[in-house]
Amino acid sequence: MQKVFVTGAAGFIGSTLIDRLLADGAAVTGWDNFSTGQERFLAGALQHPSFRLVRGDNLDLSALTVAMQGADFVFHLAANADIKDGWSRPRKDFEQNTTATFNVLEAMRANGVKRIAFSSTGSTYGEATVIPTPEDAPFPVQTSLYAASKVAGETLLSAYAEGGQIDEAYIFRFVSILGERYTHGHVFDFYQQLVEHPDRLRILGDGKQRKSYLYVQDCVDAVLHVTRAHTAREAPHHTQIYNLGTAEYVRVDDSVGYICAALGLKPKREYTGGDRGWIGDNPFIFLDTKKILATGWKPKLSIEQGIVKTLHWLQANRWVFEARH
Repeated sequence: MQKVFVTGAAGFIGSTLIDRLLADGAAVTGWDNFSTGQERFLAGALQHPSFRLVRGDNLDLSALTVAMQGADFVFHLAANADIKDGWSRPRKDFEQNTTATFNVLEAMRANGVKRIAFSSTGSTYGEATVIPTPEDAPFPVQTSLYAASKVAGETLLSAYAEGGQIDEAYIFRFVSILGERYTHGHVFDFYQQLVEHPDRLRILGDGKQRKSYLYVQDCVDAVLHVTRAHTAREAPHHTQIYNLGTAEYVRVDDSVGYICAALGLKPKREYTGGDRGWIGDNPFIFLDTKKILATGWKPKLSIEQGIVKTLHWLQANRWVFEARH
């Protein structure tokens, strides 16, 4: 039986991955400090005999090392993902994304764990000059602290792999993920606004920003598909990097249209202006996914279907809005 350690276990993607791992017969230790994770997301897992939850912080290396004992694979998903507010608390990205990743790698080294999957981001490409952007695109100047901290994490993984400390390193550069258990992002923000005042909607930027999204179950499918195929084992430097997304993008105004149509609303759209929503916002994210598609994986849901599924889940789980405050 595979013994898996998952950081960020109570998060959106982490808890979804854990449910899939348990259903597939793995033994899973979930690790989370519950700064943003929700224990309700683990309700099913907590009933499973092969699941163990450990409360802890990635900045506590000794506790992390003890909790990881016996694992043979680490999915490192814990991170600060609040890109917009990076400059209000700049240390947060560094500690929770970069230092935390170093600690995870050191805990692996202490326990002899040789395989890791890391959730990075399409934001690492900054404002890319090649669209759609492939994995081997040249890295530009970074435009957000979040992306800079994720680049640091990526380079740590590859260095540990090159140094013989890791046999398989998987780096996944996600677009924005949508679906059940989604707790932050544009669908969350727009729906919250429309509940409070259905007649108007404040939109950051000019609404013309072009964005890519991926449904969470499609994301988990991709991660499990390539890690189980051991594609990093024979790769150069024992490191595989995959873009994860769909072969499409939508404008923010299109997303608003999908959400409003599903809710039966026609609010007045109020734009804050400019071609981006905040400092570090990328006005055009569209990743080339030929590499992951070549492995046999493909997404099942379109962006519009993912947005509507997310909205329906938020409608049925209004408690997440209270839990965020």
